[in-house]
Amino acid sequence: MTVHKFHLEADWPGGRNSVGEINAGNLKTKISIPPEMDGPGIGTNPDEMLLGAASTCYLITLAAMIERAKLPLHSLKLESIGEVDVTNGVFTYQKIIHRPNIQLKTKATEQHMDELNVIVKKAESTCMISKAVQGNVAIELEPEITMTNA
Repeated sequence: MTVHKFHLEADWPGGRNSVGEINAGNLKTKISIPPEMDGPGIGTNPDEMLLGAASTCYLITLAAMIERAKLPLHSLKLESIGEVDVTNGVFTYQKIIHRPNIQLKTKATEQHMDELNVIVKKAESTCMISKAVQGNVAIELEPEITMTNA
């Protein structure tokens, strides 16, 4: 068994509305509570980082699966939205919606398109961040799959 370890150091100098810093290898940034939650909104926050982790994991997994399937990829983009419910002052990360925009080259066949539709769903269920939040945060897919005219 191989175990990969990731390390993060954090510094938080004060109370709720302070601004801290994190350092996790290539991720070095200020952190604070977002303005939507009455914080200073400096740097990033846990909500954005969870969305970023889920989105980049899905995007990289999707790209790898498309490559392994040897599909004629032209472009791959992703928009993701995180929804946090606030009920009675309790914040709950409710849902992440991934909107992949995938464009295949004109030489793509109907079989390529069918295979890509399967891969879009499979990538979400095999991504390790999706697995980590499963049962706690709903993840929805709204893909847009087209063929380029170029």
